[in-house]
Amino acid sequence: MTAGKTAADAHAEEELLRRLKAFEGRPAATAARAKDPVNEPMIRHWCEAMGDTNPAYTGPGATAPPTMLQAWTMGGLSGHTGRATAHDELFALLDAAGCTSVVATDCEQEYLRPLRPGDTVTFDAVIESVSPRKTTKLGSGHFVTTRMDVHANGELAGTHRFRILKYAPAAKRPPKPEAAARPAAAAGPQRPRPVVNRDNQGFWDGVREHRLLIQRCTACATLRFPWLPGCNACSSPDWDTVEASGAGTVFSYVVMHHPPFPAFDPPYAVALVELAEGVRVISNITGIPYDKVRIGLPVRLEFLRVDDALELPVFRAEAG
Repeated sequence: MTAGKTAADAHAEEELLRRLKAFEGRPAATAARAKDPVNEPMIRHWCEAMGDTNPAYTGPGATAPPTMLQAWTMGGLSGHTGRATAHDELFALLDAAGCTSVVATDCEQEYLRPLRPGDTVTFDAVIESVSPRKTTKLGSGHFVTTRMDVHANGELAGTHRFRILKYAPAAKRPPKPEAAARPAAAAGPQRPRPVVNRDNQGFWDGVREHRLLIQRCTACATLRFPWLPGCNACSSPDWDTVEASGAGTVFSYVVMHHPPFPAFDPPYAVALVELAEGVRVISNITGIPYDKVRIGLPVRLEFLRVDDALELPVFRAEAG
């Protein structure tokens, strides 16, 4: 028994886990039908958003990109109609236990047959596992894994496993003495910190040196961004980097009005910038009012110091 936990606490936690484990194996959807058949417009939108020009996804014999597997099952803003599911019951139980926050952690997909325009998509979903309570930097909670079997015209086309963490947010740590001694103006909300790991450490090292580094596959020379552990063109794990020239154009953008986030002052523009090298980067546009941002706007890389510990690559509109 851990320090600070009473026998009553331990019993309550065991009882909660018993109730959570009872959901394992319960169906969350049975023979549910996708809102639309596989269709060319959705395939085109997906490929344009991903920058995927593979000819296999266009023309008379087109197939859907395999990674669209889950997209055909999504209910959109209106969701799938019907009665409450096992997911609803499970999440209500976790909410009542204080696990009111949720974050997606990972997914796994297996492709068994290509999806083609005109295919009718149905799917079965089952709650595969619920973990014991785990403690993470975000807080403590339970990992929930759902397996979805996706069928095309009644034939199994693929399997999708999706894992989330339902958790109770960790209590905020008191400020360090040196932080508490700073002027009140410096104690405002901070921008979210980027997640730096072994796969993207080199990118953030470059940012600190005011260099925007792009990965380049050493097997096929394909450039890629964001950073990935392997090439999405030939699957080679070997790579080096090239430094972006800094020139680019606005490929697409949105203006954020709501909801407000701490340390951000809406409205502001968030743009998908196409670099001269051909890859695309999501960032902010500076030097121009948010309502003057346009597709095709030429921009130039600069580095914005957000606070004492964070500097970010952004793009300044070039004078026309």
